Amino acid sequence: MIRPIMKSEVILAQPCAAATAADLDVAQDLLDTLAAHRDTCVGMAANMIGVRKQVIVFVDGNTPRAMLNPEIVSAQGPYQVKEGCLSLVGTREATRYKRIKVRYVGLDMKERTEGFSGWTAQIIQHEVDHCNGIVI
Repeated sequence: MIRPIMKSEVILAQPCAAATAADLDVAQDLLDTLAAHRDTCVGMAANMIGVRKQVIVFVDGNTPRAMLNPEIVSAQGPYQVKEGCLSLVGTREATRYKRIKVRYVGLDMKERTEGFSGWTAQIIQHEVDHCNGIVI
């Protein structure tokens, strides 16, 4: 289901709770909402649709993906960037890393660790910040 986008920085600044199998429908709603905003958005976190759970979705190449409880376990190659967000007006500066390793739970509820680089790594870092209540 396509959900409305949360604009309240007060809500977005609250850290999210761990996701469980009961939150798989949230992941699907995020994927649907991301697809509806593909012309202006490449990633979303559950708090962007008003759900305070650690669920993110993002475009990896041309493939939409979902992660539950993503945690960046290593990062290399810091750089500065200005980012926009569907939930916020304007852009904000952030430090990102060229290469990251993420531990997460997939939609099959199995834990994984996977490496990402470049644009995909930047998107994931932005969405993980959302899960942690960091407003970027």
